[in-house]
Amino acid sequence: MVQALNILKQRFGYDSFRFQQQEIIETLIRGQDVLVLMPTGGGKSVCYQIPAIIREGTGIVISPLIALMQDQVDALEHNGIRAAFLNSTQSAEQQQQVRQQLLNNEIDLLYVAPERAMTADFLQLLQLTTISLFAIDEAHCVSQWGHDFRRDYQNLYRLHDLFPEIPRIALTATADQRTRHEIEQQLNLQQAEKFIHSFDRPNIFYQITEGQNNRQRLWNFINGSHAQDAGIVYCLSRKQVDSTASWLCAKGRNALPYHAGLDKEMRADHQRKFLQQESVIIVATIAFGMGIDKPDVRFVAHMNLPKNIESYYQETGRAGRDGLPANAWLAYGLQDVITLRQMAQDSDANEDHKRNVHHKLEAMLGLCEQTRCRRQTILNYFDEVMEKPCGHCDNCVTPPPTWDATEASRMALSCIYRTGQRFGVNYLIDVLLGKPHERIIQNNHDKVSTYGIGTLLSNAEWHSIYRQLIALGYIISDAESYGALKLAPQCKPLLKGDESLQLRQYTKQETVKKTSSTKSRSSVRVADQPLFNALRTYRKDLAEKLGVPPFVILHDKTLQDICRHRPDNHAQMATISGIGAKKLDMYGADILGLIAQHPIDNALDNGLSDTVNETIKLFREGIAIPQIARQRELTESSVYHHLCAAIAEDIVTAQEVVELDQSSIDDIIYTIELSTEDSGFSMKTVFEALEGAYDYNTLNCVKASLRE
Repeated sequence: MVQALNILKQRFGYDSFRFQQQEIIETLIRGQDVLVLMPTGGGKSVCYQIPAIIREGTGIVISPLIALMQDQVDALEHNGIRAAFLNSTQSAEQQQQVRQQLLNNEIDLLYVAPERAMTADFLQLLQLTTISLFAIDEAHCVSQWGHDFRRDYQNLYRLHDLFPEIPRIALTATADQRTRHEIEQQLNLQQAEKFIHSFDRPNIFYQITEGQNNRQRLWNFINGSHAQDAGIVYCLSRKQVDSTASWLCAKGRNALPYHAGLDKEMRADHQRKFLQQESVIIVATIAFGMGIDKPDVRFVAHMNLPKNIESYYQETGRAGRDGLPANAWLAYGLQDVITLRQMAQDSDANEDHKRNVHHKLEAMLGLCEQTRCRRQTILNYFDEVMEKPCGHCDNCVTPPPTWDATEASRMALSCIYRTGQRFGVNYLIDVLLGKPHERIIQNNHDKVSTYGIGTLLSNAEWHSIYRQLIALGYIISDAESYGALKLAPQCKPLLKGDESLQLRQYTKQETVKKTSSTKSRSSVRVADQPLFNALRTYRKDLAEKLGVPPFVILHDKTLQDICRHRPDNHAQMATISGIGAKKLDMYGADILGLIAQHPIDNALDNGLSDTVNETIKLFREGIAIPQIARQRELTESSVYHHLCAAIAEDIVTAQEVVELDQSSIDDIIYTIELSTEDSGFSMKTVFEALEGAYDYNTLNCVKASLRE
């Protein structure tokens, strides 16, 4: 493995392999078939890229992502690896050039789509070529039970028949037990070595919200947690994509739509801008995202309920590929539940497929409505056990309150029965609230026993109850009756009083918290921010000049490591993760120059927290305490608390903060020292002894200046 480690360091800039990469690479080099299940961002591509370089010949990478092949090849070439692609975007002349390079053994890795890979023309070309391996990326596409089924993948089994001596590696980030089995069967990989890594993405914070006005809740989330970050917003329909993108633009964000209804050139342009520019939000249908290798996507938001957990896991997995904190946010409501169930029921698929779709949807609903750890449920779906709650999802951080909804649920069910099981949720809620609407009166539903019995709960609370009752299977939404709600057999014990029911309590207003889990640059100290900003600007300008995405130059994580270690020569620079020999040669001198131009501020190079140092930085820039508080959305007492820490570290003086003359400070010190002589020091005692002449913030600042 010495050669593989050397390639990892020299070409990719990393010192050691992650997860099971080394074992996978060794297996492929020996010529054995491999099946790999590894989460997005886990480093799947290295598992076939390094063996393709080591083994004689060219590695053939089969990928459904034609639109991304150029970026994948650019990234490899930037690392000094000979790579090319062959697809319909090229001219006949360009394709012929690649074919000749392949025949001349001048390519380490060749990317092709599955529909091209199995054509007679391409297979004949391969017969004349020395092949090192076949890599089948996004292998879950072979499964008819999967969420990304591509029929062309089912022909790839022939590669084993035609090239029995060439090792194959099939890779996916998303596959439940049934899908894994089908990958093995369809691709003839029953004898392959299997490497199944944990599906856990610990850097992603999962948050699922329910209720109405999804758009405003989306804005609260983006503006509160990702005001300058790149992200993806998924919508169910093209119309919703267009309107949401326009709305976000009106709010001041750079948001671009992406769906199959846009022409090919516009889709390509929007994808390029998303990859190459910073702070861009792409608003898309699920047609967007597979294989997107943008490492600094800080959030993925869903405006509608995904059809299954596999889709949700794969789509949210596009956030935080660089391992830095990221958010997965989902908003859903009653209509999502009804729509998806209707779509599943109306499908012309066979009954077996319908049952499978229904089962997957119910699992997704269960994830949304549950009160336990989200991550445990996701991992359990993929047959992985997490013994303890993760502590890094909304249910763990803020456990949802539940309430005894037995009586309210009976009212909701009874109202369906009393009105003839012919009406939708809004009508039923109006009956429960006793609304004297003309339609209700015409139907004589102002005379039924459930009319007006639900006034102790709000409209939103009744929506929450009905949504949960549908999700739990007590109510059926009848597609043939335009969404009318009907009672399911499961509801009888509840209606008869034989069982009770606990539901999630409706939360009136979603609280937006700015936490370290949502801040994309939380790993950069305040003292290092000027250098980090300079490095990002340098990277951006260089990327525009070369016509590649910024992350192809250097990842954010690499920039952060540079700020953290501040190398002062090429040898030290070579130890930074993500800087291989070629990048060191290309960028090393420029980066060392930027480090020299942005020396660290010694006053901020301390053991205090980032939030304290941010306050210190602003204070030393001459900004007044009330303005700092407003700018940072803190109380003035918190700002004073931060400055007390700075005073204790001799970064600023008490006199600079409280603006008192020395006589007043001496008076306070004298009183503090007198109080300290008594047992059980209390600032209240000092405050009262000075007859309230100075507020507590002032007293705390003076005390901070005293040496213990």
